[in-house]
Amino acid sequence: MVAYIRTLTVRNKGWLSDNSFKKGVALCQTIPGATAMQVAAYTGLRAGGARGAIAAYGGFSLPAFVLMLALSVMYARAHDLPRVIALFTGLQVVVVALIANATISFGRRYIKNRRDILLSLAVTVFLALGGNPIIAILSSAVLGLLLYKQLYLERKNTIGTAKIQTPWQMIRPALYIALLTGIALIMLFFMRRDLFSLSVLMLKIDLFAFGGGFASVPLLFHEVVEIHQWMSNQTLMDGIALGQVTPGPIVITATFVGYLLAGIPGAIVGTVSIFTPSLFLLLLIVPYFDRLQHSAALQRALRGVLVSFVGLLLAVSIRFALAVHWTPISLLITGAAFTALLYKVNILWVVLIGAGISTLLL
Repeated sequence: MVAYIRTLTVRNKGWLSDNSFKKGVALCQTIPGATAMQVAAYTGLRAGGARGAIAAYGGFSLPAFVLMLALSVMYARAHDLPRVIALFTGLQVVVVALIANATISFGRRYIKNRRDILLSLAVTVFLALGGNPIIAILSSAVLGLLLYKQLYLERKNTIGTAKIQTPWQMIRPALYIALLTGIALIMLFFMRRDLFSLSVLMLKIDLFAFGGGFASVPLLFHEVVEIHQWMSNQTLMDGIALGQVTPGPIVITATFVGYLLAGIPGAIVGTVSIFTPSLFLLLLIVPYFDRLQHSAALQRALRGVLVSFVGLLLAVSIRFALAVHWTPISLLITGAAFTALLYKVNILWVVLIGAGISTLLL
């Protein structure tokens, strides 16, 4: 999706230069949230200011939200039917392949030496023992400052020693978003306590999902399944599978969770809440990015956080695999899906073909 956004905004529309786009991608990979969503917002910011960022963010997420809401409604009404049970039994094993492939992708990107391996395995064990993933992330950031001290030495700031001026006009929209979010939370607290809890949970997940949309899965699993027990392992896996047939990021699963919890209001609150922190951080950090990307301390801490997500995803892969009822056919579907993903077959085709085979054979 990022490559397609680049083609549209840089080559076709000429809204920003290729160099500016690359800097934006680097920024979006640094802050938490779904990378493609943030890149869309960044191009909107460069093209039309804060209003452009909000328009791009909303336009990018709206089709996925509408489709996911429709799929959630159908799931709630038909998930007990025999054919639908067979369909989602197969999709659950495809989800195991998806999360396992995400673990491999994170590992290839961030595991470079023995320290990375030890840190990621420690996080896996910590989560397997019932540890909180947010504590694991924060602890890994602190450990990153120590473990990677020799990897990221202080670098000279290429923008000079003059103090960066951050115009009020650049950070004002972010502060408005924070204010509106605070007001909305207060209203939900007094009017709908269930929606308040849902909103706080989704805001927290997005704030700690470093490394892209798949990083939200361990946090979503921990909060939704283990802490609040709003749904089972299998139901969350169904939601993840449905999210993969939409054109949006995997965090659109928040729509599914919200709908099953509180209907259409829950779907809206869950979706808005899972997307808001990313937009807020993008608008807030853009003026400071040149300074931040040359901070050795930030790079060390971020390295620790990203390595920790390899361990988090590995732990969730194991938990999801244990939740599935395995048969020779389901093992074959998982193996085929995992192989296809390793060879870069489009996720949509993997999910759709897996669904078709499951409906026929399971």
